[in-house]
Amino acid sequence: MIKENNPQNEMEFVTIESLVPENHLLRKISKSIDFSFIREKTKDLYCLNNGRPGVDPVMLFKMLFIGYLFGIRSERQLIREIEVNVAYRWFLGLGLTNKIPHHSTISQNRRRRFSESNIYQEIFDEIVYRAIRDKLVDGEVLYTDSTHLKANANKGKFKKRRVKHMTRSYLESLEKEVKEDRELHGKKELPKREKKDDEGKEIKESTTDPESGYLSREGKPRGFYYLDHRTVDGRSNIITDTYVTAGNVHDSIPYLDRLDYQISHYGFEVKAVGLDAGYFTGSICKGIEERGIYGVIGYNRPKGKKNYFRKRDYEYDKEKDQYRCPAGKILRYRTTNRSGYKEYVSDPSVCNQCVFLRNCTMSKNNIKVVSRHVWEGYKEKIDKHRLDDKGKRIYSKRKETVERSFADAKQLHGHRYARMRGLEKVREQCYLAAACQNMKKIASYLIHPNLLSKLLVKLQHYYRITFQRACLEKNLILCK
Repeated sequence: MIKENNPQNEMEFVTIESLVPENHLLRKISKSIDFSFIREKTKDLYCLNNGRPGVDPVMLFKMLFIGYLFGIRSERQLIREIEVNVAYRWFLGLGLTNKIPHHSTISQNRRRRFSESNIYQEIFDEIVYRAIRDKLVDGEVLYTDSTHLKANANKGKFKKRRVKHMTRSYLESLEKEVKEDRELHGKKELPKREKKDDEGKEIKESTTDPESGYLSREGKPRGFYYLDHRTVDGRSNIITDTYVTAGNVHDSIPYLDRLDYQISHYGFEVKAVGLDAGYFTGSICKGIEERGIYGVIGYNRPKGKKNYFRKRDYEYDKEKDQYRCPAGKILRYRTTNRSGYKEYVSDPSVCNQCVFLRNCTMSKNNIKVVSRHVWEGYKEKIDKHRLDDKGKRIYSKRKETVERSFADAKQLHGHRYARMRGLEKVREQCYLAAACQNMKKIASYLIHPNLLSKLLVKLQHYYRITFQRACLEKNLILCK
């Protein structure tokens, strides 16, 4: 019996370059992005004349990129994949027989060398700058939202403790507005708050990962999570900012600071923003208007009792500063409270004889109270944008930009779960995942110029139509 030769035992003369397909993702990324900047940014973190030579930082971060690009969550598994994958070895500059660094090299560098640095953010920023230089990002329309990452913690293992209420950046401005509004209505200034210890509120704190937060929102899973607050440019879906908080932090709290950060850091001239309904607060609307930005924010249908009047059924008269109820009766101003809400009340002697009494109020004294925030005017102005043509076009792109970015991150890049514990390490994960998503976008547009040209034509058409409609609204003649 003649034994057939086994081709797996035969010697072949090949190069690793020839084994990697031309259309492989790592080839596209390598052609589009020069990673040598990593060496420059990490040079102060390495000692040049003491100890044995470390792993090249470019190779080290490329290993991390492979893990995030292909959704490999375990660093042990990442090393095993690199050992047998020719494309991974080619991307790292290794041959078929070169030894792969031990998986502990990654964790030890993270713990000893990179823990107190901003290297992950700097790498992310450099990728964004690359997109800006290639005209893929203009920063004119930005979309922001948040998604939850499940913390590496058991939701049943926690302790309860009290924390102080978070100080909001707008409180000083709000107190000033309240004072001015009370003076305008002839009310006395509110007494100053007594300096007592702030008992705060009781929260659940994980005993496994104390820096995570207990997420408890309608339609969301309950447990310990982190939130990734992400901003995407409307031009090409490049991620321009990612910011991590505990899962119990409201979306609106970091928004304005992160918007200002992008404007100052990248020099963006933001013309419009698209936001989810969770950002529809007085402080956010006021901040957007004060910055001269066209804001479009989603709408949450208010919940109420059946056959019961809603707030929108009461008409506000700005000139007389009063409300009119569905029965045509007047609700007059009573006071402005410390939280910034102006209270308008009805006349109980009139309400007692009203046929709509039980549709209006269930109070024992038959007085209807309607509250209006001192910044309600900003919210009404922003809300009108949602209904006009320009606002509808901007808001409709949310599902194509920031929502799609999160969907890709969760499905392809392991963004459903926090890989590590602690706020600093989860920030590392979010920066690297966002950087890798941006690399894929940049490579796609630069390797396939027709995609970029289609994008530019689409944008030119969009801005031309917007300009035409703006001219028509002002009764101007558009010169062809």
